[in-house]
Amino acid sequence: MLTKRIIPCLDVDKGKVVKGVRFKNLRVEGEPDKLAAEYDGQQADELVFLDVTASYEDRAILLDAVKKTAETIFIPFTVGGGIRDVEDVSSILTAGADKVSINTAAVRSPKIVKEASQRFGSQCVVVAVDAKRNYEASKGKEVVETPQGPCWWEVYVEGGRIPTGVDALSWMMKVEKLGAGEILLTSMDCDGTRSGYDLELTKAAVERLNIPVIASGGAGSADHIYKVLTEGGADAALAASIFHEGVYTVLEVKRFLRERGVPVRIEEPV
Repeated sequence: MLTKRIIPCLDVDKGKVVKGVRFKNLRVEGEPDKLAAEYDGQQADELVFLDVTASYEDRAILLDAVKKTAETIFIPFTVGGGIRDVEDVSSILTAGADKVSINTAAVRSPKIVKEASQRFGSQCVVVAVDAKRNYEASKGKEVVETPQGPCWWEVYVEGGRIPTGVDALSWMMKVEKLGAGEILLTSMDCDGTRSGYDLELTKAAVERLNIPVIASGGAGSADHIYKVLTEGGADAALAASIFHEGVYTVLEVKRFLRERGVPVRIEEPV
């Protein structure tokens, strides 16, 4: 059985790790390289580094911060933010990333997903999807019944600032065909709230896709992570503030999951 992955996320703005609620009111949490080293020591399976204002500010990602972070860790490292073309993908991989996360550029020009996967391999290409519930105008959308009523999920770009009208579930199926190797799926409704992941969104994506889904947005407890990996069916759970603020260590979450029968990678001291 494949192990489930626990992935801390470093949202970076101007070289500092930040965290907000529903992508707003960002507060500084620390230095990316120092936090990355801590999570490596806590047995995180991977690490995600997102330059959250690069696309909105129409600038390239801060490669120096990527290099510095990559030098401190020994686990797989995904980097996203400000990617405009395949050459940006190449630069980030050269700076030390194992995978590149593409969001805004993919929506605006889907061919970047195909070009990047053909050039670097689909295992390097993660498509990030920032999705928000929409309970109106559902014609032609993938509508899902939820406890709050039938809805579809709309893709947002530029760090969650711009709605696109694109149906998230249809979009994820499309990028899988274009060569994406993984989906990083963030619920904008739940992000930063610590009220739990959007299980309906996660489950709907997992049921439609044949590539791994990383669930993001809403982790407030180890039980939330347990539910998104079991009820939601996610292959991995991403969390930020509960790790940054010391509510849990990654290892504590993994032990919680193992006690409940979820397969996770743990190296116990001899």
